[in-house]
Amino acid sequence: MSVRELVVLGTASQVPTRHRNHNGYLLRWDGEGILFDPGEGTQRQMLRAGVAAHDLNRLCVTHFHGDHSLGLAGVIQRINLDQVPHPVTAHYPRSGQRFFDRLRYATAYRETVELTQEPVDADGPVAETAGYTLEARRLSHPVESYGYRLVEPDGRRMLPERLAAHGIKGPDVGRLQRDGELNGVTLDQVSEVRRGQRFAFVMDTRLCDGVHRLAEGCDLLTIESTFLDEDVALAEDHGHLTAGQAARVARDAGVRHLVLTHFSQRYSDPEEFERQARAAGFEGELTVARDLQRIPVPKRV
Repeated sequence: MSVRELVVLGTASQVPTRHRNHNGYLLRWDGEGILFDPGEGTQRQMLRAGVAAHDLNRLCVTHFHGDHSLGLAGVIQRINLDQVPHPVTAHYPRSGQRFFDRLRYATAYRETVELTQEPVDADGPVAETAGYTLEARRLSHPVESYGYRLVEPDGRRMLPERLAAHGIKGPDVGRLQRDGELNGVTLDQVSEVRRGQRFAFVMDTRLCDGVHRLAEGCDLLTIESTFLDEDVALAEDHGHLTAGQAARVARDAGVRHLVLTHFSQRYSDPEEFERQARAAGFEGELTVARDLQRIPVPKRV
């Protein structure tokens, strides 16, 4: 059975707190695992969440501030220690190559796994598989930063009443799906487009075109909301979003499930982020993320 869910490993910004670890987010997408922004302590959070190194197929880093990348050293070494049997691919801003190299070889260890480096330096697709396309979009932060978006190809949904009307059943359904036509009946006549699912990961950024492009039509949007709305000037100055800004992006983009995360240590009441997101007009499903939480991708409509 395929699983599509987000495993939240850490939700703090800049520094960890007693209740929030540095960043870390694992997207389980069918048989693959994509680890986003492994901050310090990610390896231990993986253990607590029941995530193994064998679950990882891609490492995606938005930018090279420490709370988003210092965990790379431990995660990469754990991948090699556990001798993960499949290749692992790393995506990160090309401008931070020197930081990636330092983290990858921070200490001595035995390399046993093929780790492919595919740095990002422009908007567009960074990986294409049979199950999804992974895209990157430039964000607005004091250092070069990219957000990521996963798009599943559109498929077809068979319509039983139309199949029955044409007398198509059993193995003939599979033949029609495979060949696109059966005894004069076309696939379009007995099916409809099934929209592929979409997920986006948006970390440290001000409002910019990249934020809106990443969020458009997402089933699940994970987005930073470092500040509350009353501190919007601080957010702009430091290159971040507020809860209200993130919620308005999700509202305008038609997001089904909004996940707010990356919270400043200055705030003690997480419910205030939800209140401000609702006040901004977002009416979909909303989660104020907490460490070790599992959030399923919404079911198809």
